[in-house]
Amino acid sequence: MSKQPVTVIGLGPMGKAMVHAFLKQGHPVTMWNRTASKADELVAAGAVLAPSVERALTANELVVLSMTDYDAAFAVLEQAPDAVRGRVIANLSSDTPERAREAAEWVARHGGTHLTGGVQSPPSGIGDPQSSTFYSGDEAVFEAHKETLAVLTGTDYRGTDPGLAQLFYQIQMDIFWTGLISYVHAQTVADAYGIPAADFLPYAQSTAASLPGFFAFYAPRLAAADHTGDVDRVAMGVASLDHIVHTARAAGVDPAMSGAVLDAFRRAAATGHADSSLTSLAEVFKKGAA
Repeated sequence: MSKQPVTVIGLGPMGKAMVHAFLKQGHPVTMWNRTASKADELVAAGAVLAPSVERALTANELVVLSMTDYDAAFAVLEQAPDAVRGRVIANLSSDTPERAREAAEWVARHGGTHLTGGVQSPPSGIGDPQSSTFYSGDEAVFEAHKETLAVLTGTDYRGTDPGLAQLFYQIQMDIFWTGLISYVHAQTVADAYGIPAADFLPYAQSTAASLPGFFAFYAPRLAAADHTGDVDRVAMGVASLDHIVHTARAAGVDPAMSGAVLDAFRRAAATGHADSSLTSLAEVFKKGAA
């Protein structure tokens, strides 16, 4: 049985990994990239380089976009808007939920269908079913192309709202980036005090490994807006974070990141939550968006 042909637009590290994954599973691949020379190794592997965006779009029903953001994606699509008609645009570029909804409307106006994707994997994880990608948009269209998209990663369909895949992706990245950079910051402080990365690593890993348990404990409390300070208190957090900031500053390390967390705790305390749980910071964050 022949495999569904696919078009891939955007040949950065992620796009290249996607082309290789499709080829490995026997899917014919047409591709396009602004810098054509980036396609040389993929042509050698069996993919076809389209001479234009229009030819790339019209080559196949399923078109996978792998771009830096939606501005880059639409800088490409707007070169041949009529060629979008009848295509399924699986947009695996990163952007906001609002931009995903705008993109879905644009594609629909031009006769195509937009599937939003949020890839939870670096290029090295493409082709691994243990990796995952959030999808949202037309459910029937997703189901029709699910098997092909699953060549890239496992699939996690979140609903018909085109913005949902990007929403789930961005809130995952909220945890990922702040968590990873907190490690970099902590190691920078450790370096300043003469503690090498190899010595600190097992302790950093131990702390990170404890977080799922905390997530599980706090999730129902957050859902219920239960800010009872029976396990932790904001006042305790203020004191702890103040010590963290002073330790970093004494080492000559920029304390701004920890300072931002300290500021949030102080705002919670100032609004009557000193004896409440850290979950009360949700109220501070909500007010910050007003």
